[in-house]
Amino acid sequence: MNNAAPKTGLKRAKPKETFDFFHDARVRSVFYQLITAGLFGLLMWYLVTNTSQNLQARGMSTGFGFLNTSAGFDIDFKLIDYTPGKGTYGRIFVIGALNTLLVSFMAIIFSTALGFLVGVLRLSNNWLVSKVALSFVEIFRNTPLLIQIVFWYIGVFAVLPAVKMTIDLSLGAKMLLLNNRGLYMATPIMGGLFWMTLVALGVALAGVYILRRRAHKLQESSGKQTKTLIPSLGLLVLLPSAVFILTGRPLSWDMPTLQGFNFAGGTSLPPAFLALIVSLSIYHAAQIAEAVRAGILSVSKGQKEAALSIGLKPGRVMAMVVIPQAMPAIVPPMISQWMTTVKNSSLAIAIGYADIVSLFMQTTLNQIGHAVELVGMTMAFYMVISLSISGLLNIYNKRVQLVER
Repeated sequence: MNNAAPKTGLKRAKPKETFDFFHDARVRSVFYQLITAGLFGLLMWYLVTNTSQNLQARGMSTGFGFLNTSAGFDIDFKLIDYTPGKGTYGRIFVIGALNTLLVSFMAIIFSTALGFLVGVLRLSNNWLVSKVALSFVEIFRNTPLLIQIVFWYIGVFAVLPAVKMTIDLSLGAKMLLLNNRGLYMATPIMGGLFWMTLVALGVALAGVYILRRRAHKLQESSGKQTKTLIPSLGLLVLLPSAVFILTGRPLSWDMPTLQGFNFAGGTSLPPAFLALIVSLSIYHAAQIAEAVRAGILSVSKGQKEAALSIGLKPGRVMAMVVIPQAMPAIVPPMISQWMTTVKNSSLAIAIGYADIVSLFMQTTLNQIGHAVELVGMTMAFYMVISLSISGLLNIYNKRVQLVER
């Protein structure tokens, strides 16, 4: 007897799909984005047209034609050639931008190196060393940067000996001189064959890289450690030196010499530049040191103990085990510090350093007007530099995150 249920032949009806404009997630998302973009564009259009009308009503000219107008003032510190009366305001912008980039780049390098050192010393087992590092961090991190800039400029570099009592930092070689008018350095002048020495240096660097890579592969395959420090130093010193001597030593020096009341020749850095470099480096080193300390503390103690148990020295444990694992925690705050360093360089206006704010947004503005254009170009410059730093370090941060565990 068949007890199976009879087939009715009916199919379940599918629910009818209805389109609701305001309840469809994808359509709603695109719609809201278009509305937002439209409102933003409308706001920008209103600001631009309103500003242009107000400037015209006051008889003030607009546009960027002033960049081709010749500037009549001189600049005490510049990296490219400029002649008052012939150089344009566009060139003034380039000079200010280069001066800002130079002081920012050097401050970033020095503050990062010093910050890593102080951050590691903060965790030292030596009580005196750790307390000195702690004092450094607390003093400079909690003092306003502007006050530090003024202190270094007025209280340190302005009270250095006069020109006749110049301090020779090169121990009698007269290649590095310091006085209250700045730092004077001998400038190298490369001869026609000096490029061969540079090529030899490049070959030596490539050889060191290959040597260390082979030593690393040998250690991974057999566990045997190969000392590469002495061969690397020998290659870096001997090969370029030999080429330099064989090509007739194609390098001379433009020495700073005392002429009248000041030094001439060589390369000179004004006191404002030196004060800005020192203050920015120290202030941001204190900030980076705390990021480094926090990143090191985020690494499990077991990692350090395991490395010590296999015979690694404490210095190599820190460099090869702890720091690489701490980098994912160190890099994000370091990105912020690098960007802040560039923006804080604008405080140079307080001591007269010829950065982009001092040259372009102050002196140029006082002479030619065009406030909207000048302020807009200066803001765009800082924005581009900050976004570039953020983008490059974020790429590095992603690589570090992929390597981690």
